[in-house]
Amino acid sequence: MSLFAKDNLLAWCIVPFDACKRGPQERAAMLQRLGIRALAYDWRDEHIESFDEELHQLRDHGVEMTAFWLSGSYPQDEQGVWEDPHLRAALEFVERNDLKIEMWKMLVGEDLQQIADVNARYDAAAAQVEVLAKVFNERGCRYGMYNHGSWGGEPATMVEVVKRVEVDNVGIVYNFFHGHDQLDLMPDAFTAMRPYLMSVNLNGMTPQGPKILPLGRGERDREILQMVADSGYSGPIGLIDHRPEIDAEISLRENLAGMQKILAEIGDERALATYQ
Repeated sequence: MSLFAKDNLLAWCIVPFDACKRGPQERAAMLQRLGIRALAYDWRDEHIESFDEELHQLRDHGVEMTAFWLSGSYPQDEQGVWEDPHLRAALEFVERNDLKIEMWKMLVGEDLQQIADVNARYDAAAAQVEVLAKVFNERGCRYGMYNHGSWGGEPATMVEVVKRVEVDNVGIVYNFFHGHDQLDLMPDAFTAMRPYLMSVNLNGMTPQGPKILPLGRGERDREILQMVADSGYSGPIGLIDHRPEIDAEISLRENLAGMQKILAEIGDERALATYQ
């Protein structure tokens, strides 16, 4: 399968950011209509009660929930995981449905940045990740460090922390929309992350431009897609909404159209054929 084939796409940031405020059934039907077969699930407190219905509707519509975003703290031990209401809700959902999926959580940076010694800071970050990673690993889930700005979202930071975590199945989820200030580090930074990447989430990228643009409308989009393709990365490609002022279906359609435009420009006929 080609990296940018439609079958390799997942939808991301479409739950709390949808201007139409779709429920589980409407969202699953929308993804089915668009031919997007995977969802990374982003949620807020009001969605906790509908976790199971979300999964049920996705399955009924031929869409797989492949990843689950984690809110909550970084507990010091497993007991602390259960004491955090957000982490407990996620863990109970995974156990209840015997899900073996990716769990995405940003690496918290503000408290870690107070540690002056860089080596000690990396060790503290690794220890922070390990508690949750062990809990989810025991349940067959992979742990994805999610870049969201600050020190914890820098490519070099995430690579070093993954190397120091003494738990298997820990990787990196890289969102370009949180990496505007990291474009000048590419392609070296992407090459360093590539062995650990679990998902790469794309959108339109213009330096000093809006944080979120539809794919294909940014100045650097063709360059970025070519770089990702040339890197040897073979995991899923995320298309994001993250524009609360717009219907998520319109947003995803714009991204799909932008993907086709770029695929035509770079001559990836094999991937382009999957959008027909």
